[in-house]
Amino acid sequence: MILPAPPSPILLLDLAAEHAALQPALNDAMQEVLDSAAFIQGPAVGQFAAELGQYLGGAHVVPCANGTDALTLALMSLDLPAGAEVITPAFTYVATLEAAALLGLRPVLVDVRPDTFNIDPAAVEAAITPRTGAIVAVHLFGQCADLAALQAIVQRHGIALIEDNAQALGATFQLPNGETAFAGAVGEVGTTSFFPSKNLGCLGDGGALLTRDPARATQLHQLANHGQSQKYHHQRIGLNSRLDTLQAALLRVKLQQLPANTAARQAMAARYDAALASVPGISIPARDLRSTHVFHQYTIQVQEASRRDDLQHFLKSCGVPTMIYYPLPVHAQPAYAYLGYQAGQFPVAEQLCQSVLSLPIHPLLTSEQQEYIAAKLSEW
Repeated sequence: MILPAPPSPILLLDLAAEHAALQPALNDAMQEVLDSAAFIQGPAVGQFAAELGQYLGGAHVVPCANGTDALTLALMSLDLPAGAEVITPAFTYVATLEAAALLGLRPVLVDVRPDTFNIDPAAVEAAITPRTGAIVAVHLFGQCADLAALQAIVQRHGIALIEDNAQALGATFQLPNGETAFAGAVGEVGTTSFFPSKNLGCLGDGGALLTRDPARATQLHQLANHGQSQKYHHQRIGLNSRLDTLQAALLRVKLQQLPANTAARQAMAARYDAALASVPGISIPARDLRSTHVFHQYTIQVQEASRRDDLQHFLKSCGVPTMIYYPLPVHAQPAYAYLGYQAGQFPVAEQLCQSVLSLPIHPLLTSEQQEYIAAKLSEW
């Protein structure tokens, strides 16, 4: 049966409705901050860091102003020399490269795997030179990169692993030693973002760094606060990158909902899988069985890439919003032309930019809306 119209307006993200359900608790959190007038480094910042660290298996959490600052601070903590190489995936958001470039480091791009879209460890190994200082692995769309292979590479070569965990907060990975590790807590430093659209999003901007090493946590905290060890005593050159008390207070409320919201996203992904697995012309997201997937995005591939944009336009005409993450690989961005990469050097990343399409997935999406989306995909 072809459904004539969506059961109700379908949104890519429905923050207004999500927040409406939490409004009393959010109001109380905001009022407490207003009453205390502790707008910078108030008690809620430390409380949120401790609660998020507990959720992530005991990681040290250092809040900061946004996810890009988190990447910048993570690289700053490595004290790499100017011009050192930082290996990043070619299929990612530009902030992954931006942080390295701003510090006078040289991004070195490698291709990604065609199944999980995450950085290809074999390509990483091939790109390592005596100038390599770090690898930035992006846990794209909610699923961990191959942390087992990457951990082996950095140990073998004596370089650092940074985990860009902006899209996979709460995901876990089964390491070869049998340990189950949280994304962001395997490398030297993990980073995350609390941009409103993230699985744990604030009502503005925010970010954090994650580490298992208390000494590095102290270093990161200093770097995020003008490099100071105590007020007016500056041991390092740092940034002014702080999470506002108000945002921390609101995030404490939303953190309580994160496990349930993650479970809801996973259930929705399972429904999409069942409904779309037999639809010709598209591929559902692949899974690495060692990793859990928190589904920041549910991203299909259109097998005939030249038809991807037609599908997006068709779904839009049916009331189904979609997004393309990402329409250009980073080496095709004018800002990074100086790196000297040419079209064709990263064929997987380039193909993905032509074929991926992210469908609506958020905690308030209904099964009826998913059925409608699946029906329209089948109709197309």
